[in-house]
Amino acid sequence: MSSILTNHSAMTALSTLRQINTSLSDTQSRISTGLQIASGKDNAAYFSISKTMAGDSGMYKAIDENLTLQQNAVSTARLGAETVVDLAKDFAERVAFAQGGTQEVRDDVQAELDELAARMSTTIAQATFNGTDYVNSTGAVTVVTGISRSTTGVIATTTMTFNMQDLGAIQSAMAAVDLSAATTTALQQTALQTAETQLSAAIASATALGIAERSIETQKDFLGELTDRLDSGIGSMIDANMEEEAARLQALQVQQQLATQSLSIANSAPQNILSLFR
Repeated sequence: MSSILTNHSAMTALSTLRQINTSLSDTQSRISTGLQIASGKDNAAYFSISKTMAGDSGMYKAIDENLTLQQNAVSTARLGAETVVDLAKDFAERVAFAQGGTQEVRDDVQAELDELAARMSTTIAQATFNGTDYVNSTGAVTVVTGISRSTTGVIATTTMTFNMQDLGAIQSAMAAVDLSAATTTALQQTALQTAETQLSAAIASATALGIAERSIETQKDFLGELTDRLDSGIGSMIDANMEEEAARLQALQVQQQLATQSLSIANSAPQNILSLFR
């Protein structure tokens, strides 16, 4: 049955063309944005997971930036401590040289010791980074190293702790050594023991700061790898496969052309009815 009021063929062709145009629009959107899942309507589960993971990745990157500041501060403190170790070593050697020496020798060595103590003081004063001073006091420093998320969604921070080092106390103890007044063997040996003790303390301080710096560096490496994995995982869920989208675009363009021709043919069908009235 043919009708000039209802063209079923045209309706079917129009519906097909509408569906093709919708698919073509979606494909063009994926190509232009590079995203297969751009909103919750595309895939609610993947969208939710990817946004949560993206938030975690952003927090890890922010924490990594803070760790960079901490690493620089600890590295500066370690450099200061290692310089103090070198100076303390020279100090102890000069005290050992003066053992049993004459008053004149001890006076000359004391002048050297005063200079070494002054250089220690300068080094310690300069071993700070952006106002952060880890070499003039004691106490623990807690650094945030990352976040953890439980299966129930509860988020918490992870931390590491290291101790500040009081290099100023080491310098003060060495600056108090007075070989000029050490007129007896016992006093000279006491001065030597003081120098040796403070050298050991300086070595321990430099070692502790080196361990802290290495721990921060290791954590930064881990965070870098972790954020790369998170970003890669996000991409695998929401990024569009551009090869597939390119092939799909060409196929849909061909389908669109054919559907348009089909609709044109269906719309011209009622014209054939005129031949029945000739």
